[in-house]
Amino acid sequence: MRKETQRHADRNEEAVIAETSRSCSCCTQHPDSDFKMKFLLLLVMLTACAAAPQDLSGKMFIFPQQTSSAHVRLTASRQGFGAVTVCHRSFTDLKRDHILFSLATPSSANDFLIFWDEANKEMEPHIKNAKTEYKGWDYKSNMWHSICTTWNSESGLVQLWFDGQPSIKKFISSGSNISGSTIIILGQEQDSHGGGFDLKQCFIGMMSDVHMWDYALSPCEIQKYVDELNFTPGNVVNWSALEFQITGRVLIEDKQKFCS
Repeated sequence: MRKETQRHADRNEEAVIAETSRSCSCCTQHPDSDFKMKFLLLLVMLTACAAAPQDLSGKMFIFPQQTSSAHVRLTASRQGFGAVTVCHRSFTDLKRDHILFSLATPSSANDFLIFWDEANKEMEPHIKNAKTEYKGWDYKSNMWHSICTTWNSESGLVQLWFDGQPSIKKFISSGSNISGSTIIILGQEQDSHGGGFDLKQCFIGMMSDVHMWDYALSPCEIQKYVDELNFTPGNVVNWSALEFQITGRVLIEDKQKFCS
């Protein structure tokens, strides 16, 4: 009986030793696991910070050099558009073709695009791979310009507002909404969904106050935007609560103000 009891005691002691060994093994691995957890938590926090909307009121993006890679990708708050208004302000000294706004979907690289054609001196809205041209604008270098573009799929009409002056309305594309995964790029023109950038079409200069709505803005609201009054901010892209990702050399600085 004593021998049997002793065998049970020996087994219990071995079990305690084995459990202790496992516990010690876990303890020796704990610092590494703790480091990994802290590192993963840091990544999550950085991702959350990068994705958090930022108020860029009074600020501007600076695209300081010719490149086929540097750009800003904007996050749209929704997908699918039967009507669109895009407004922005830009400042450049370029004397060549250049992009001002590029929205692409998998089915159409030019679903909503604003482009300056230097050779023909015309502003070109592209919608669902269709294009129209507006000539006669005084698109001077080295000064801020406010440009708004509206489109409605029901009528197919597009209209451009240049520094508060409206163009005529032109037919461009009707009967089909902009649909699919939306990628919005500033600084580069998309020839494919999210890529296909062309060095000679990139934007160089400053850009600010980018807004996008999923409806055609009224003339009164457009004038308020141009005059920097109290207007309704974009419900798709809002400069005052902007979600974006910068790739390459694009800087954010305070918008320059000149003393009177």
